[in-house]
Amino acid sequence: MRTSFNIPDAILEEFDQVWQDEGLDNRSRAVREAMQEYIESHSRLEDLNEDVIALVAFDYRHHEVIGELHSVQHDYQDVILNTSHTHQGDWCLESLFCQGTGERVRELTYRLRNFDGVNRVKIMVIRDR
Repeated sequence: MRTSFNIPDAILEEFDQVWQDEGLDNRSRAVREAMQEYIESHSRLEDLNEDVIALVAFDYRHHEVIGELHSVQHDYQDVILNTSHTHQGDWCLESLFCQGTGERVRELTYRLRNFDGVNRVKIMVIRDR
């Protein structure tokens, strides 16, 4: 199936460099592999039903979303035990150490992904309890 995407030039250039450096045959193969990794990661997140300990990390443009992000973090203070924040120019990197139900940590992750000013949100489940 053929499809098209709107991707910023800088991201596409970096993506092309990575798959070529890895010796893949073409961009389509690299996109299929990236999509499979996304599906696997998403499925893992959907399977979180028990209590978990997790690290949620995300980067964002501070001036675009800081007020709303603080609101979200307050909504999830039942699972956020600790936060760490650093500035990287116009971008900020934040990590949230979480403990609680998989459902609450999953909801938090999805809420963070819902902001245009947030670039990436990654979750690392440290332990299913």
